[in-house]
Formats: sequence, structure tokens, C-alpha cells
Amino acid sequence: VQLQASGGGLVQAGGSLRLSCAASGVIYSSNTIGWFRQAPGKEREFVARVTWRNYRRFYSDSVKGRFTISRSAAENTVYLQMNSLKPEDTAVYYCALDTGDYSTPEAGRYDYWGKGTQVTVSS
Repeated sequence: VQLQASGGGLVQAGGSLRLSCAASGVIYSSNTIGWFRQAPGKEREFVARVTWRNYRRFYSDSVKGRFTISRSAAENTVYLQMNSLKPEDTAVYYCALDTGDYSTPEAGRYDYWGKGTQVTVSS
């Protein structure tokens, strides 16, 4: 499986961006796709994830209510709609695939990673 993230850019605080993660290959019903981000000098952190089978969605507390994760099974694509962006959302955003049976926010459990896309929010 290969993952391709896109949609990053420069936006002012309060603005919106939509990230896309296109997956080539088979995504199984037990899989989970997640979004993570890494700011300079910080560890990679969980942002949101969606389970493929029953479309359960989870968010970190820092983005809950502002970000929405969704997926298109037909297109093998996961989206991250980011609204009310803040300067502290500035980071490289990565999408990743967990082939395990149990959905998790732990980055170490994800098996496939795409190249990141830069999101910069100016104040």
C-alpha cells in the first residue's frame, strides 16, 4: 500500500484547509487510516483516525470540534477538513495505515506512511 498526502499550504489563523490521503492498494475492512502531525522540535502526534469497516472516527482533544476526518471507500481516499486553524496547528501532516484489527492512536502501530504535507498557519 502506498499513501499520498496532499492539500497542505499557508493559511491565516481562522482559515480552513482540506487534506487528502489517497491510498493505492487494498484497504481491508479491519484497517484504520490516521492523520498525524509533527511540528519542528516536537514528537509526532496523533490528530484523527477513521476505521474502514464501520466508519468510527476519533480525534485528539486539541482538534476536536475543529477538524473532521472522512473517507471515500470508492476512491480509497481519506480527507481531513481543518477549520478554525490556529498557529499551533502548524506542522507537517502525515497519513498512515494501520493493518491491525484494533484501531489505535499510537503512531508505532501504523504500518504504512505517506510523505507529509506542510501546513503553516500564520497569526
